[in-house]
Amino acid sequence: MKTPQTGSQNTSPKRPQLIDLFSFVVAGQTFAVFAADVEGTADSKYVAALPNAPPAVLGVLCVRGRMLTALDPVALLTGERREWSGKVPCVVALCGDEQLALAAESFGSTITISEADIEAVNDDGLAGRTLAGILRYGGEEIRVLSTSSLFAAAFQHKERRRRRF
Repeated sequence: MKTPQTGSQNTSPKRPQLIDLFSFVVAGQTFAVFAADVEGTADSKYVAALPNAPPAVLGVLCVRGRMLTALDPVALLTGERREWSGKVPCVVALCGDEQLALAAESFGSTITISEADIEAVNDDGLAGRTLAGILRYGGEEIRVLSTSSLFAAAFQHKERRRRRF
């Protein structure tokens, strides 16, 4: 006598998980973050520079009454400082306790894709720590940023504040 296998006959095949990505453009490259991680967007914000900040940190800016640390996505990947004027054309404010924002030159659109469409990145450097993966969509290569690792990548695991006696 055969024993019935529980759940094997009644379960449907696993459906692909659909996710929304919010895209934006910086230095001719298209980036995206998970839409659930975006708190809001803003146009044309002034940035107050921070002295001795890492290359990826542009400074602080105010979005909807919150002071956020503005990051340059290209510098997050390359580790090299880029010149921005004192005004950032577009800002993507992120959710979370780290109070981060991403600087952009223009906003893209919200894209709905299957989670399986994001290719893993095989890189142990800054890009590997910063990227959740690469998406090929509409003839473009979109770099999907991992918002949970942006702070560590920007500050490269260094203390933000150090007491000096």
